Amino acid sequence: MDVKLNTIRLVLVLSLAGEILNNAVSFAVFCVLDFVDFILCFVYKIIDFWIESQWKPCYCSSAKQHIIEGDNILVSEECESKIVCLTSTNLQLEDISDTLYSRPSIVAQLSKFIINDLNKTKKTTVTSTFTIDSTIVEVLRGNVVPRWSDCDCKICNSWTSSSKDTLFVKAEGPKDKAREDVLFIHGFISSSVFWTETLFPNFSTTVKSTYRLLAVDILGFGRSPKPTDSLYTLREHVEMIEKSVLEAYQVKSFHIVAHSLGCILALAIAVKQPGSIKSLTLLAPPYFPVPKGEPATQYIMRRIAPRRVWPVMAFGASVACWYEHISRTICLVVCKNHRLWEFITKCITRNRIRTYLLESFCCHTHNAAWHTLHNIICGTAGKLDSYLDTVCNRLKCEVTIFHGGDDEVIPVECSYNVQRRIPRAQVKVIENKDHISIVVGRQKAFAKELEKIWKRSKCD
Repeated sequence: MDVKLNTIRLVLVLSLAGEILNNAVSFAVFCVLDFVDFILCFVYKIIDFWIESQWKPCYCSSAKQHIIEGDNILVSEECESKIVCLTSTNLQLEDISDTLYSRPSIVAQLSKFIINDLNKTKKTTVTSTFTIDSTIVEVLRGNVVPRWSDCDCKICNSWTSSSKDTLFVKAEGPKDKAREDVLFIHGFISSSVFWTETLFPNFSTTVKSTYRLLAVDILGFGRSPKPTDSLYTLREHVEMIEKSVLEAYQVKSFHIVAHSLGCILALAIAVKQPGSIKSLTLLAPPYFPVPKGEPATQYIMRRIAPRRVWPVMAFGASVACWYEHISRTICLVVCKNHRLWEFITKCITRNRIRTYLLESFCCHTHNAAWHTLHNIICGTAGKLDSYLDTVCNRLKCEVTIFHGGDDEVIPVECSYNVQRRIPRAQVKVIENKDHISIVVGRQKAFAKELEKIWKRSKCD
């Protein structure tokens, strides 16, 4: 008994020591990264001006207290911002996550303190209650052009050679005699090959002959358009999917299979078309209920990017989410040179390992990844509760949730959080699988599970 008690105490002490060490190392590492990102801001401004003869806007710039001239206004109020687009016929509101330009860091706090201290010595009169980030102003005015640091290969820019302003869609199955349609939506920093290289070859002959399988590259990723004048908001993503898939292929009713960030897009589509959804299958949905009184966007950013060096996936998410210029550097090294990395991988593995995941990971621009991460993952934090309630109350379809038991990107608790909002949803935790291997490596088993879900929907 004493041995068991001492063992428990030892485990608790070691856990506490590990947590303290992780916090201390994380604080030191992220202080350094704060400073590095601050320096890189100036480095990129100089390089951009030298190569392209103009300064490129970034979100390090302080907000300006004025209204945009023209048809666009950005209203910023306590962690929530809206772009109001005024046209002659309608008024549209676009959510812009404040996490794009408000990410507290030691360098930022010091700069803000110094600026505020200097402002106290000046007599200033503020004539406007509106604030706007200078980068958003430039995007709306169309002053942002493709960056030299983005890849210019045929795959990444295949959309520029097409006159169609639509997303890339990989369609398989009968063209005229399809009885069912299935929409596949990939996650963050991925593409349609996540589905087409894994699930599509493993579906049964019956499914291939009766179902039309539609895997889309979302806006800014894969072979889809990567516009420089887009803020990659939820509305833009959803409307492009509707235009490129549902309208283009004349889809009336359909099943949805979505992974990670794609789950948010799937829920938004389901809410817009509640009578058309035949089944909803979500893999690792990133849903964190926001406590009352907490700024929703900032809370979600700290949950998915906790500024910790361990676990490794948390460190990677933190770097991607908190540091605009460091993440641009990573895109420069990895994405712009993805052909080199693919060649090296093939040489090392002697071409025994297919590189579709590497291609999928690299085929995007920093502009697309940065805005999508903040405006979809963080920016929709205040909407997901109502989306899930709508699915619960208005949709009658089957809702199934799969989650890897070892997922370090999106914790398993997120799937159970969804189930609490949608009690009829079935949660299936796949042990010893993570965020990617929940599909990759078990594609045959997952293909069969999907076929069972679709078959049950026919009987309902």
